[in-house]
Amino acid sequence: MPTTPARARRGAEHALRRELYFYSLYRLLEASILILVVFGPVAELFGPARHEVAARTIAATFAILAVVLFAFHRRGELRLHALLGVGCDLVFGLLAIHAIPAAGTGIALMLLFNVGSAALLLPARLGATVAIVAVAGLLGEHLWSTVFDGSTRHHGEPLMFSLAFLALATVTSVLGRQMRDSYALAAHHGEQAAHLVEVNDLIIRRLRTGVLLVDGRNRVNVSNEAASALLGDRVDGEHDLTLLLPELARRLAVWRETGLADETPLRIASDAPEVVPRFARLLAGSDQTLVFLDDTAVVSRKAESMTLATLGRFSASLAHEIRNPLAAINYAVQLLQESEDIHAADRRLLEIIHQQGKRMNGIVDNVLGLARREPAKPEYVELAAFARRFVEEYRSSHPLEQDDLATTSSEPRLAALVDPRQLHQVLTVLVHNALTYGRMPGEPARVTLHVHRDTRGTPLLDVRDRGPGIPEGAARQLFHPFFTTSEHGTGLGLYIARELSRANQASLDYVGLPGGGSCFRLRLAPGRTTP
Repeated sequence: MPTTPARARRGAEHALRRELYFYSLYRLLEASILILVVFGPVAELFGPARHEVAARTIAATFAILAVVLFAFHRRGELRLHALLGVGCDLVFGLLAIHAIPAAGTGIALMLLFNVGSAALLLPARLGATVAIVAVAGLLGEHLWSTVFDGSTRHHGEPLMFSLAFLALATVTSVLGRQMRDSYALAAHHGEQAAHLVEVNDLIIRRLRTGVLLVDGRNRVNVSNEAASALLGDRVDGEHDLTLLLPELARRLAVWRETGLADETPLRIASDAPEVVPRFARLLAGSDQTLVFLDDTAVVSRKAESMTLATLGRFSASLAHEIRNPLAAINYAVQLLQESEDIHAADRRLLEIIHQQGKRMNGIVDNVLGLARREPAKPEYVELAAFARRFVEEYRSSHPLEQDDLATTSSEPRLAALVDPRQLHQVLTVLVHNALTYGRMPGEPARVTLHVHRDTRGTPLLDVRDRGPGIPEGAARQLFHPFFTTSEHGTGLGLYIARELSRANQASLDYVGLPGGGSCFRLRLAPGRTTP
């Protein structure tokens, strides 16, 4: 896009070029009048010329130059064309005044317009120079005629014309400068307006909220990228809102009549998200309406983020409060273990309480770390040995009854870099879900922790079950906070498990098994392998 000075110069030159056209046309009129004065019947009104041959030569030559200058006024540099034109006017005009003294006053009057036009078209200094040259030429011709030709014209006439030349050149020069400044200011304002239009257009196009501009006949005139994404290809092929979205058109008609908007979610298509329409007039009294389509999924994510932030602060506060009584329980268990009055069977129960107290304290630490976004403390862990210890601890603290929890490994020495406490918490969530939901009706659960690696050598830890699997629709939302298929669940277990995995530079994903069942796969950061 051209800059402001360039656009201003181009606009001013266009206007001055138009003035140059009229100036050239006026020169043709002057040449025509001079031809009539010299060659036509009008010559008898002025009497004989002082120099008959010179007068005819001047008139014919000026007429030819006037035609040439008019033919080429659109070409070449404007300043040069104006200088050549006014130079020709002054030279032949002063010669005509000298050759035809009886028409001198009329010719001097016509030269007023030439001098003024030159001052308008040229910069101030050049315009003033043209006026001074015209005054000098006029006074010089009068002096020559008086001294050498015995002219009896009054001396006041050339002085008055000289003052008129200077005054008119000054006025038109000021007008020309103001015109150029006005074009520069208009070009600057135009560029600012165009820039604002581009900015507004960019903002509207990049809004996440869909925007439609609908006129009084329910024609969609403008739609941004978000609206096109919500409406699909239909907005490109069909611009009538009544045919495009009848329900939205009905709500718009009700809003126009009553001013009340129905903000219940509207599903545009079966495969499209629900939107909440809002309406606003483009201008007061205008029949054009802006229709805003708010994606309920975006609104839900914002509300979810706010809820998670609040829940994070609450969880951190709750975990901090749990830590004190938990420390008291652990201390009481340690005192009981030192007592000699406790039977051997009861000591086993105290050991389980002590282990679970330590585990609970680790969970509290993980929740606090997650709420504060504290980094994990990774260590090199042999996954097969870790999985075996986890299964033993889980069996000792959770009665499995008919259920089965086992571990297998195709890589007995596979190591990964992970925080052991957080890995323990993640596996606890996954195993608990597998034992609870990963069973066929009327059959015991079969859960396996399988340690292996992929083709690139990345350590993998799978938690597999032989249950009915997870439907595809639910699988896409498994790790969303507060999503649960159980009336007793909170929907936070898998979300926290994935967040803990990410804190350890790991990933947690759901993988459906071909023969039935489910698999939650932990993809861990590789560590050194023990020889």
